[in-house]
Amino acid sequence: MNKFEISLEEYKQTPWFHNVNPSRLISFEDFTAWLEAILHNSCNIWEENGEMFLIEIKQLVERVNGLKIEVYSNEHPPPHFHVKSPNVNASFEIENCDFIEGIASNSDRKKIIYWHKYAKCKLIDAWNSTRPTTCTVGQYRGNQ
Repeated sequence: MNKFEISLEEYKQTPWFHNVNPSRLISFEDFTAWLEAILHNSCNIWEENGEMFLIEIKQLVERVNGLKIEVYSNEHPPPHFHVKSPNVNASFEIENCDFIEGIASNSDRKKIIYWHKYAKCKLIDAWNSTRPTTCTVGQYRGNQ
């Protein structure tokens, strides 16, 4: 287990248990809990060339003063998060909160940078837990 992985029992307590690699499941109870998580979470099954993939369209990380912070599955590099509100529609790097693209006032960017300073671990957890097996970017491997 690498430093970003959590135990199966810890995963069962999160809303992301459906993203656990099924090769980690051991008991019938593990498989039952995993199926229940798949059926009751915001994920979809994508079929391509006869192979099926579990994907999650987006994961809400947090709502902060009218800003909605989300991580999307199957993204492009670098690992990043999206911020949405009536006045903001932008994306930022997880590593250092650098602005990637979109619309955000300087005032909103300062709030996002301030939030990022304290919530980076939460973003990393959300990013890593929503990576489908086919994601070209993969798990976040940067500095915490």
